[in-house]
Amino acid sequence: MCLGVPGKVVEVRSDGVARVEFSDGVVVEVDASTIEGIEPGDTVIVHAGIVIAKVDEEEASRITSGLEELIQDLESKAEDFESMLRRLGAIKG
Repeated sequence: MCLGVPGKVVEVRSDGVARVEFSDGVVVEVDASTIEGIEPGDTVIVHAGIVIAKVDEEEASRITSGLEELIQDLESKAEDFESMLRRLGAIKG
């Protein structure tokens, strides 16, 4: 499975590197040479440090919502698993 995260392009350099800001405020330099015409203000999907798609705000919002839902589900399952291990005595505390 591949996980692509939406972000906003804040700068594009002539060497094909773009600075992308993600929803948590983190700004990362990524390879934007894979998609032509990337400009500051564009919303893109980044996977493994590479821009893999340019998307509109609506699509980015759907992806972000899906990722947040996935994270909440995983956190809930991790809590359930930890509770089970405590009941079984596999972990203490």
